[in-house]
Amino acid sequence: MSNPVVAQRYALALFQLAKEQNMSDQIVEELRTVKKVLVQNPGFIHLLQSPKLSVNKKRNLIKEVFQNASLPVINTMMLLTDRHRENIILEVAEIFIKLLNEERGIAETVVYSVRPLTAEETKAISETFAPKVGKTALNIENIIDSELLGGVKVRIGNRVFNGSLKGKLDRLERTLVS
Repeated sequence: MSNPVVAQRYALALFQLAKEQNMSDQIVEELRTVKKVLVQNPGFIHLLQSPKLSVNKKRNLIKEVFQNASLPVINTMMLLTDRHRENIILEVAEIFIKLLNEERGIAETVVYSVRPLTAEETKAISETFAPKVGKTALNIENIIDSELLGGVKVRIGNRVFNGSLKGKLDRLERTLVS
């Protein structure tokens, strides 16, 4: 069985448990934190995969690092560790987030801007772009990019809406050259 299929099964089981216990919002936030920790510290997964550490030490390490996480999240990570599938923890988190977003009609979005967006700007971007991709709302991550000069660039999945000043200048240059 391939890792995506296995990760899908674990994520689906956690998703169903979260819905049964009305913990979807809490678990998705915890999994976003887990994802952030694993992306920023790739050595952590390598440590969990080390044959030099016993399963008990790995379990204690998970409890210590993610001490504020709920029991379903901790137990899922420990189950993956017990079954030597530490390498799919990140994938399980991503699939869970995707499942919840699909159920709620939300799209993960990255917005590049020259400065941090205000709450009103974030809301306006969500209201403007969500219908364009067939969603009800957007979960926006704002990344500051000083090369844009002005405006914003919105990435939703594999679609990019470039309303930045740099993008407009690049389009103008292509038009003038051709």
